[in-house]
Amino acid sequence: MCRVCGRFSIGRPPGDLALEFEAEDLTEAPPVPGVPAHAGPDYNVTPGKSVAAVISRPPVAEGRQRRREIRLLRWGFVPSWSDGPDPGARLINARAETAAEKPSFRDALAARRCLVPADGWYEWSGRQPYYVVPRDGSLLALAGLYEFWGSGTNLLVSCAIVTTAAVGPLAGVHERMPLVLPADSWAAWLDPSAAPAPLLRPPAMSIVDNLELRPVSARVGNIANNSPDLQDRVDPPPEEQPLF
Repeated sequence: MCRVCGRFSIGRPPGDLALEFEAEDLTEAPPVPGVPAHAGPDYNVTPGKSVAAVISRPPVAEGRQRRREIRLLRWGFVPSWSDGPDPGARLINARAETAAEKPSFRDALAARRCLVPADGWYEWSGRQPYYVVPRDGSLLALAGLYEFWGSGTNLLVSCAIVTTAAVGPLAGVHERMPLVLPADSWAAWLDPSAAPAPLLRPPAMSIVDNLELRPVSARVGNIANNSPDLQDRVDPPPEEQPLF
């Protein structure tokens, strides 16, 4: 479990996400080949699954604003120039510090940025899993990148989650964390005409202070387990509790 943000949870339906992000829910549109259909709440989202993501599309008429859509993307980024979709199994994260330089991500960073809604994400410290979740129950918006590969019946739309250096107590679990964007940064992140560099920095402490590091059962490590109780607090024995 060495990769940061290799699991997360989203229990809210796409319709609720559309309201939260002022977007049109298009998750029921004709499916894109290679992107699994939406299967409802997912309490153990793993790479290779479809995720409901917020993207921004050009306006339909001159003088109109860009429009937001909720679309299904496959988690596992496949560059447009790749020989096949297999690299997506590895490219689940893009580092904020190097995305602009990496051939895999630089075009998407410039033109195809998205938001990946999450209730929280899972991280491991040794063998102990933690669920990182807002204390106030609010929704997280994780910065993401998406890309098109292939065409026609071979079209695949995939995404990666952007990560940054961990902040505050989160650094005691893992040195990296997802780039969590506050609501006042959503528009700039989704707008390809806005430079992303000012947003590619660790979240403010005000965001991190609202995150609970909740120890949970090791059952989350089994991808076959997918139920709300994976998020329940399960304290480790005293002799195994971390020192941070």
